[in-house]
Amino acid sequence: MRFPLHLDIVVSTEEREYNAKTEDVSANGVLFAADEVPEVGARVEFRLTMPAAIMGGTEDVTLHCIGRIVRHKRTATKNMAAAVIDEYSLKAEQL
Repeated sequence: MRFPLHLDIVVSTEEREYNAKTEDVSANGVLFAADEVPEVGARVEFRLTMPAAIMGGTEDVTLHCIGRIVRHKRTATKNMAAAVIDEYSLKAEQL
């Protein structure tokens, strides 16, 4: 199941960082849009801060994710990449 969440994220590779915005998020990965996107196969790290209201709790939850780019999707107005999440850790953030 994919959730249409539009969250600001910074996607990091060994070479650089990409400022991006998520298009959707699932348990297995994330689709994000950016001016430029990492190459397919690139190892990436990113943090997603899931708002408490979405998570059904009283604290925001930050996911630190490690994954890899598995595909690109381009439209007339957006460059997008899909990243599968291979590892993650959770941390609740005090509001």
